[in-house]
Amino acid sequence: MKILLFVWILLFSTLLFAKSENYTVQNIPKNMSVKEKKERFYALLVPAVKDVYDERMKLYLHIKEDLTEHRNGEKIKALKKKYRVKTDRALLMALKPHPMSITLAQAAIESAWGTSRFFREANNIFGVHSVNPNEKSIDARVKIGSRTVKVRKYKDLDAAIRDYYFMIATVSKYQAFREMNYENRPVLEMVSGLEEYSERGQAYVKELRNIIRYNKLTKYDAKVIK
Repeated sequence: MKILLFVWILLFSTLLFAKSENYTVQNIPKNMSVKEKKERFYALLVPAVKDVYDERMKLYLHIKEDLTEHRNGEKIKALKKKYRVKTDRALLMALKPHPMSITLAQAAIESAWGTSRFFREANNIFGVHSVNPNEKSIDARVKIGSRTVKVRKYKDLDAAIRDYYFMIATVSKYQAFREMNYENRPVLEMVSGLEEYSERGQAYVKELRNIIRYNKLTKYDAKVIK
């Protein structure tokens, strides 16, 4: 009896794992439950977000050490130019990746838990607009005045997440958010710095907090590194 139970559990686990492995950005299974929609979202997004988070954290730690040891001056100079900053502290604030819980919460809102057209057709997780006619984009099917709005089309999810982190690291209206992240403030406090990410303002911040709390997204956050 115990052997049969073990075999059944093993078979069920294998089928579940295989199912999650077969999730793709482009295809959305029909009649998904809320539970399955979230399983698909996490299966697609968590590995990609972790890849980019780890990549940025590695760079942050290397540059922090370089600054302490007064080395690789040319590389630091180039990074300051890229991130449009002048001081060492501002560079570290720009490079330090914010917690994955916040990234995942924003991704859930902006991509409708990985089901939006932008997500499926352009790997565009965060609804980032395109203003460069030379970059790949898709029509957002929205107009602002006489201008047709377009959103960026990315080659994969990692590219979209890198662009998102770079945007948060360089846009002036997220300065307070970067300060809080650098100071290791609590996640639910930090999201107040994203009020201007959406026209909804405080309602958007409230939704971020609710998603993080309800879905226990802080379980994806790495140990705080100062």
